[in-house]
Amino acid sequence: MAIAQAPKTISDKANQVKTANGLVEGTAEKSGIRSFKGIPFAAPPVGDLRWREPQPVKNWAGVLKTDKFGPRAMQRPIFGDMGFRSNGMSEDCLYLNVWTPAKSGNEKLPVLVYFYGGGFVAGDGSEARYDGESMAQKGIVALTVNYRLGVFGFMAHPELTKESPNKASGNYGLMDQTAALRWVQQNIAAFGGDPKRVTIAGESAGSFAVSAQMASPHSKNLIAGAIGESGSLLSLQPLMPLSQAEQTGVKFAADAGANSLAALRAIPAEQLLEATAKPGTPWFSAIVDGYFFPTSPADIFKAGQQAHVPLLGGWNSEEMNYRFIMGQESPTAENYTKAVQKLYGDKATEALKLYPASSENEVTQSATDLAGDRFIGYSTWKWLDVHNQTGGKPVYRYYYTRPRPQMKAAMGNAAPGLAGGVVKNTDANAIKMPPATGAVHSAEIEYAMGNLPHNQVYEWSADDYKVSETMQNYFANFIKTGNPNGKGLPEWPVMKNAKGDQVMYIDVTSGVQTDKNRARYLFLEQATTK
Repeated sequence: MAIAQAPKTISDKANQVKTANGLVEGTAEKSGIRSFKGIPFAAPPVGDLRWREPQPVKNWAGVLKTDKFGPRAMQRPIFGDMGFRSNGMSEDCLYLNVWTPAKSGNEKLPVLVYFYGGGFVAGDGSEARYDGESMAQKGIVALTVNYRLGVFGFMAHPELTKESPNKASGNYGLMDQTAALRWVQQNIAAFGGDPKRVTIAGESAGSFAVSAQMASPHSKNLIAGAIGESGSLLSLQPLMPLSQAEQTGVKFAADAGANSLAALRAIPAEQLLEATAKPGTPWFSAIVDGYFFPTSPADIFKAGQQAHVPLLGGWNSEEMNYRFIMGQESPTAENYTKAVQKLYGDKATEALKLYPASSENEVTQSATDLAGDRFIGYSTWKWLDVHNQTGGKPVYRYYYTRPRPQMKAAMGNAAPGLAGGVVKNTDANAIKMPPATGAVHSAEIEYAMGNLPHNQVYEWSADDYKVSETMQNYFANFIKTGNPNGKGLPEWPVMKNAKGDQVMYIDVTSGVQTDKNRARYLFLEQATTK
């Protein structure tokens, strides 16, 4: 069905844009970028709309002020690195934010839609690390998008499946993202964007979401490019099927004291959220529901049924700490060998050849590599590798190695907040992790999005700003052309050529290396973990 385009109008005087649902009025930033925060893209998913596919926004009369971020999705404070600028927390959370350099609705600029990370249980489009103003200064219309999380966004249940016109349940958060992409198709021209040049991007769960939107038949035709930072749904653990997910939902409902769907919907949002904090409560996430995903994302990519668009992706050098392999044992060769044998049994000898342990330093590095590959490296590699084979478009792979600098002395005993916020270390029983020596999970976000100044936790140096300029320019070029290369940047070849898989190592001095680790990922793929 063709989607009607909103009128292409930006008012210079009042920073107003006419969307398909009504006028919005944003803010002119000092940089000259116009920002529009808290635009509703779907009806509030409350009451009878809890656990339903996102519904259309009702039109409004007059001018809607969009100068504040909307509420963030319901979530518990699981991660200490999220600095929210949102207007509170609410089930009514389906809002997006736009930053545009356009002075009129006729400029047809490339578009970036960024999905936040947080394990599908936390995160928000208001976080400063994702702020779109810096990307907009590169000539891009940038958006961040909210989506439902946790039990609100991913619970399946037999009664939900029965009432759904699609005979499916779960994956509501992913459908929210698709609804936002449909909003972009309908409205982004009014903000000076080109609906035919939409690149989606995200980190961690946001990267999983990018792989999901590429795979789903409901969204794959809404995008022109994709960027994934650390993770995909093509993981070592297959997605849960609908039937199993429904039973998980039934158990959760019983534990919450609800014997029917009506009773579940009657539970206040705050009470439902607290129910997810009970020990043993499942971690609700994406499933193979038969609708959003007709089959598993892995099968969709293998069959070449995903979006055939350029893909840029990669991961970081210390995605997971070696303690996730070693526990609290000292990193000796003997202890490491025992840990690997426990994980891989009769395949441990092969694992130890790929992740060797001849010295304590090598043990620490190998355990770090193995932990990172199991956590997120493998799934990212698999996504890029399969898309390179079946997607028919260029694939660019990176490996991010820049460690964060020291924290500012004034931060005291606070743990770093990625967006400038902090969380106090108050748990005396918490496992003490050794300091990171590489680029930890999510460390690249501010660099890639040009948002180092938003984070006041670290002592950023000229080298950090150099890395940020390099990475952001690669991303910006890719968003504009489907190719990250441009003037003043080291040449970044497509992932595979006659020499093998080519990987761009991003650091103070960036450059290409041939991948030497393919055997690791192939081993993980065929190994049976205990």
